[in-house]
Amino acid sequence: MPQANRRMKDIEVPGTRQFANRVDEFPDAVDLTLGQPDFETPQPIKNAAIEAINTKSMKYSHNTGLFELRETISQYYREKYEAEYDPNGEVLVTVGGSEGIDAILRAILDPGDEVLIPAPTYLGYEPIVELSGGVTKFVDMTETDFIATPELIESNITDRTKAIILNYPTNPTGVTYTKPQMDALVEVFRQHDIFIITDEIYAENTLEGEHISLSSYTDIKEKVLVVNGLSKSHAMTGWRIGYVVGDKTIMEDITAVHLYNTICAAIPSQYAAIEALKNQRHVPEEMNASYIERRDYIYRRLIDMGLEVSRPTGAFYIFPSIRKYEDDSFKFATDLLESVQLAVVPGRSFSGYGEGHIRLSFACSMEELTEAADRLEKYINMLEEK
Repeated sequence: MPQANRRMKDIEVPGTRQFANRVDEFPDAVDLTLGQPDFETPQPIKNAAIEAINTKSMKYSHNTGLFELRETISQYYREKYEAEYDPNGEVLVTVGGSEGIDAILRAILDPGDEVLIPAPTYLGYEPIVELSGGVTKFVDMTETDFIATPELIESNITDRTKAIILNYPTNPTGVTYTKPQMDALVEVFRQHDIFIITDEIYAENTLEGEHISLSSYTDIKEKVLVVNGLSKSHAMTGWRIGYVVGDKTIMEDITAVHLYNTICAAIPSQYAAIEALKNQRHVPEEMNASYIERRDYIYRRLIDMGLEVSRPTGAFYIFPSIRKYEDDSFKFATDLLESVQLAVVPGRSFSGYGEGHIRLSFACSMEELTEAADRLEKYINMLEEK
């Protein structure tokens, strides 16, 4: 029999999907697994896509995306972060942020190249690194409040390091970086010839302070590749629209991977994205008001349950420790689902450094969140009675 790529033997269904897929087994389950806003895409964005379908050509766009969208993305970075990206050559529209990450890694990695990933981390990075021939090197952030400190990054860079992947606000912890913290990290990046891939998909979901984009550090522009999109900020997960911005010197190679993979992003989604970035920039702030209310509620409930947890400052996840009751997060999450029909994601899904935690998404309604908290409290009371 023909054999699959040998690297596939180490690729498994991510923990988020493992538990989300099991929810159907429990008709009364409350699902806090997926990071998907419960809001609908705003109607003006939908209308823009409908109008485009009715009045615009639905043929392929340029491989890098519609010029109007690239120009809009360029303007967004200029106005928000004082960063200059030429819409001709430095902006690439992708099929979601995930395709952007895939295209970047396939474009930059040679076999054996190391990629530093501060952990716990989003579970989608390691498989793409490995399938691209790279080697994942996790950086343990469990002793630094889930912050990638300059000392940690410096001590893990070797002559095999090709890139680092940062994600902030961070999935799964909800951590954001202050300006002094980012300044300190950038000082390390200035000293090393590596790519800095920054996944800023939750940039508009910063719940406290301001998002500090690496795009604003113009003196290291040639090293920085920013991944972003509309999935989280405008409740557009199913539209599959993202983008990469970076220096011309590497974007040509990333675009080559993209064009052989997808040709171009879906045209209706591109027109919808133009509307989102031009006329609907207020939408994330309105959604964030609800996320803040939900965050504060679930944080108080977890504290009242006696769980050790940090208050997230971005994204819509909270990452409590369950070590008081169980070291094996998969066992805890499985028993939680089967006992009280509450689906969460085990921390080990976000690398071994997430073990002993669970991730709860509060991108759901307050009613669902309240019921989820009640069920978690019931389960904890069951454990304490044993």
